[in-house]
Amino acid sequence: MRFGAALLAGAIGIGAAGIGTARAEPGGCLKYGAAGAVGGHFAHHHAVLGAMGGCAVGMYRRHEYRKKERMEAKKYREGLYRQQGLNNSGR
Repeated sequence: MRFGAALLAGAIGIGAAGIGTARAEPGGCLKYGAAGAVGGHFAHHHAVLGAMGGCAVGMYRRHEYRKKERMEAKKYREGLYRQQGLNNSGR
């Protein structure tokens, strides 16, 4: 019994070490598609149509989020360059 518990604890520890950092991003196709399918099912059995609409909305939301992240990173880099007296082409 102790060997099994130790083996389980070791497996969990190894698995947790391999996870790395998790990023919190808004939905995506699966999350919004599932919500759209449930909503479509309750709206007169249009689950497939709801899933397609939800997937499209989820992809758009994630695209907008990533675009905003890129713009913020660009502004941050430009601020560092100005602070150090460098231009964008020379490092």
